[in-house]
Amino acid sequence: MRSKAYPIALGGMLAAAAVVLMSIGTIIPIATYAAPVLCMLVGQMVLKLCGSRIAWAWYGAVTVLSLLLAPDKEAAAVFAVLGYYPFVKPKLEKKKLSWLWKGLLFNGSILLLYWILLKVMGISHLVEEFSGMGVAMTALLLVLGNVTFFLLDKILSRKFIRRKR
Repeated sequence: MRSKAYPIALGGMLAAAAVVLMSIGTIIPIATYAAPVLCMLVGQMVLKLCGSRIAWAWYGAVTVLSLLLAPDKEAAAVFAVLGYYPFVKPKLEKKKLSWLWKGLLFNGSILLLYWILLKVMGISHLVEEFSGMGVAMTALLLVLGNVTFFLLDKILSRKFIRRKR
């Protein structure tokens, strides 16, 4: 029989692992988007193994620590606006046209995030990056982001871990 401290301790250990994933994400350029996705998979594990309350606390802790400690602030910001997705996914799947609601959530979150990063915070390397890419490449990046998001959605639908009893 597990004690009541088990889910808290496991959630804390998995939060530490997620912050490490976010921190080492700077080493590889593509990790700006891969690190938050990997952390969302860890979040799915926390949800299944520890329950909803611990999962939301985990998300808050990983978000704050990533924003403070991770060198790649863009990756930390992506996790901040989308890291909760594994927790709301079951509710979205109960709605009619769930794929539409999921797409609206993703696109709204990403567009709001990059508007804040570019217009409000004025992160210089992002301004240069997006102005150098042009409108067509930026639109392609958003399309590829949607493809990645829906692939993540399919992966999160898999039953790799049994639910907490």
